Amino acid sequence: MRHLALSLTLLLFATTATHAEEIGSVDTVFKFIGPDHKIVVEAFDDPGVAGVTCFLSRARTGGLKGAFGLAEDKSEASIACRQVGPISIPKPIQPQEEIFSERTSLVFKRLRIVRMVDPKRHTLVYLTYSDRVIEGSPQNSVTAVPVDRATAIPVR
Repeated sequence: MRHLALSLTLLLFATTATHAEEIGSVDTVFKFIGPDHKIVVEAFDDPGVAGVTCFLSRARTGGLKGAFGLAEDKSEASIACRQVGPISIPKPIQPQEEIFSERTSLVFKRLRIVRMVDPKRHTLVYLTYSDRVIEGSPQNSVTAVPVDRATAIPVR
């Protein structure tokens, strides 16, 4: 029974919907054993909006705990989403939708990105924040991508 619970837990944490591509990183603290603490810059394309890429910077904990995936990363993150090509939205999107989620601790903490549609300003707004099962984090960052008025933003 215990092995089944452990297997299910590992399977749950191994699955993520969208994976970010690491662009680069800088070391912030040297660690004698294990990887250094660092700030990582990652990019991922919005899965529902062609032509928009989000760039995310965040801390990644090193050391032995970081090497084995046992460390809890800091809650701070920064986001900048940009138009990188012609924007098209092939199918209707939700007015508010989580488009990225990745664990930042072994069990309870996740980094999330939510896309919101601002129809009055014809803009896509992206919010990043960290949450915990017990309590959320007020640390957040927001960015916006204006969409040409000639391009429809179909909302479901």
